[in-house]
Amino acid sequence: MNFIRKILGTAPKPTADGAFAPSWLAMKMATSSTTDYDGTKYVKPYKGEKNRILMLCTQERNMTMANGNKFSTGNHPVEMALPMLHLINAGFEIEVFTPTGDSAKIEMWAMPDQDENVKKLFNDFDAALNVPNSLADFVANKMKDETSYAGIFIPGGHGAMLGLPENEDVGKLLRWADEQNLYTITLCHGPGVLMAAKEDDNFIYDGYKIALFPDSVDKQTPKIGYLPGPMPFLLGEKLTAMGLNIVNKKADDTCHIDRRLITGASPQASNNLGKLAAKTLLENL
Repeated sequence: MNFIRKILGTAPKPTADGAFAPSWLAMKMATSSTTDYDGTKYVKPYKGEKNRILMLCTQERNMTMANGNKFSTGNHPVEMALPMLHLINAGFEIEVFTPTGDSAKIEMWAMPDQDENVKKLFNDFDAALNVPNSLADFVANKMKDETSYAGIFIPGGHGAMLGLPENEDVGKLLRWADEQNLYTITLCHGPGVLMAAKEDDNFIYDGYKIALFPDSVDKQTPKIGYLPGPMPFLLGEKLTAMGLNIVNKKADDTCHIDRRLITGASPQASNNLGKLAAKTLLENL
């Protein structure tokens, strides 16, 4: 069977650390060397005091699937870069954080290596991604007195499900952002991080509507070798059980705002999510 999958191009590719990256066929179907970033110019970029965006990234690389295989993941580069580009164009500064200050992990196999805007962005943020700020330090020592943030941005990618949804500091950050009326921006698998905001029986996002990468697609992608096995759990099912309502059925460009939560459905939503977030912040700050 593995030999046949190799011939068909559906066998996941082994990585140096014993995990698997997507197959040749999955790469052809699900990634691109360019993006649909449209370079929107914002006539009046933000000039106020709340000019910072806290970007929370995963510092974990490998997801263990239900069959024991490990998926080489991280944050998806397009889902990270395009919203960043729009927010920067709109006058905001992006500060990179991971839970402890370990390096941010990126799905480099999904990098659009012929997109000059994305390449420049990752070059500009290379040091910040390799040596990010520590969320643990921020929550313990700085968060209470901070007043210069406009929002939190959580890039997607399956890696957003690693180490963040159960992190107590992430929960404190999200509840603080809610109390301070900050915007929270996320897409694809990123909304899984919202699970961290539940404290005892209180879930601040209970009843919210979100866009999310569909469980139906996550169930299918192992067939083409995008994932090296079934998901360890279905994110949509878990979030629905917590009280969230998913507005999309397809992995498309759907974006949605519910109060101060801005979400997108998939990598295809990255450009639209960035524009929506930038416009919303400019109109409401």
